[in-house]
Amino acid sequence: MEIKTWFITGGTPGGFGMAYAEAALANGDRVALTARRPGQLDAWARPFGDRVLVLRLDVTDPKCVDEAVHAAEQHFGGIDVLVNNAGRGWFGSVEAMADDDVRNLFELNFFAVLTVLRAVLPGMRARRSGWIINMSSVAGLRGIEGFGYYSAAKHALEAVTAVLRDEVAPCGIQVLAVEPGAFRTRAYAGFATETVDESIPEYRPALERIRTAMIAQNGNQPGDPDRGVRAVLAAMAAETPPHRLVLGSGGYDAVVTTLNATLRDLQASEALSRGADFPS
Repeated sequence: MEIKTWFITGGTPGGFGMAYAEAALANGDRVALTARRPGQLDAWARPFGDRVLVLRLDVTDPKCVDEAVHAAEQHFGGIDVLVNNAGRGWFGSVEAMADDDVRNLFELNFFAVLTVLRAVLPGMRARRSGWIINMSSVAGLRGIEGFGYYSAAKHALEAVTAVLRDEVAPCGIQVLAVEPGAFRTRAYAGFATETVDESIPEYRPALERIRTAMIAQNGNQPGDPDRGVRAVLAAMAAETPPHRLVLGSGGYDAVVTTLNATLRDLQASEALSRGADFPS
């Protein structure tokens, strides 16, 4: 079995990044795991010796990204699998969220992914092989109330992933979008300390309900990150790998319901759509 080298962003303990790293190592592969605070991973990494390289990485800093990718390539000889996992959600109304928060959200959840992609792809193209796993979200396939801009960033990531898949296929590189629903990571933990900073009173009750629900669900999410990652590895090993993989029963049902409703909506206006052409 060929040993692969994985480069994984967002290595916060308890999250998907760590689950990917442990699954890869269990398969006999090697891992470059990145985090803003790499010291948190020292004790975890020590038993794996040279098979693990822990790197400090702020994905929003292009220079830091280039240095981390170069360090991984020098240490392992190349990167075979890139997992773009780093990211987080902000909540607030579309109308009132502060401009700086919107831009920071897109910087982390969208533009940083492009920075990492552009740093890793040259090596993959040179070797004519590789896998790119872009961690999107169910929010990338259906808008989530209270998370309008997070949903928008994930929709943008879905579009880029779809186009990238076609562009890099001739180079032997495969691309998969992964859309988790509610998973038992630490993603919801911050809601307990974040206040609802909403300047428009009409939106405040809905955001309060969303925050309360997130706090209640923290630690009780139905999705298991380890099982989710095993599903991704199974998809990668399939004879015909899928283009996207929704993780979790709740997420799968929500996406299918949304797409069916979208199709019905489009079909209901088919005559109007077709009537916009010049007469034949």
